[in-house]
Amino acid sequence: MRALLILLLTLGLFVTVHAADAVSGRVIKVLPFLVDLKGRIALSPSLYDRDAYQAQLRQHTNQVSAIRYDVQWSAKHAGDAKLQLRLELRGLGEGNTPKFKTLETEVTPGFFSHWTQFTLDGEEYRKFGAVTAWRATLWDGDRMVGEHKSFLW
Repeated sequence: MRALLILLLTLGLFVTVHAADAVSGRVIKVLPFLVDLKGRIALSPSLYDRDAYQAQLRQHTNQVSAIRYDVQWSAKHAGDAKLQLRLELRGLGEGNTPKFKTLETEVTPGFFSHWTQFTLDGEEYRKFGAVTAWRATLWDGDRMVGEHKSFLW
């Protein structure tokens, strides 16, 4: 009987400590891709071909219709919490005027890491101009739990 009581008490303490853990997360990777006029980032599934096609699009900007950011993120101890994934862009518009744009979406964490896409396209993309720096952040309410940023941020 005493052993059962000690086991239940230990289990209760473990559950209490585990439930008190704050949400932790991280932004693992951010992949920026130029999108062509047909909505493609590559001509074939090969990573080599994708990189070669991205280099071609960087040289021939008249073939680019949008820019897409694929963000890989993960969160622990979040339960059913709704987190915010935010992508901030800095760039130079017409006449070298500085531009700033924030894209965000609500995400639901799971057991493994997740990929979320952000796309800047159409007239918004043309007005924004060249992206010079980016930062992806993961938020739990007003607390930042993960961040990944470009070198120039």
